Amino acid sequence: MPKIKTKSGAKKRFRITASGKVKSAMAGKRHGMIKRTPKQVLQHRGTRVLFKTDGENIRKYWMPNG
Repeated sequence: MPKIKTKSGAKKRFRITASGKVKSAMAGKRHGMIKRTPKQVLQHRGTRVLFKTDGENIRKYWMPNG
């Protein structure tokens, strides 16, 4: 059987922490910041840890070697 490959799009979007949780960047910071309030722009800075079930699905289907 061939090895299961990691989806290359998932490699760029997600990181696995040492405890096995999945980290991702906040959505809504690519463009159109002039429409958003300054508070929204500030709150979307940095990364976040995904919910448990979302992280499990990402690890199972997109990042099996992660």
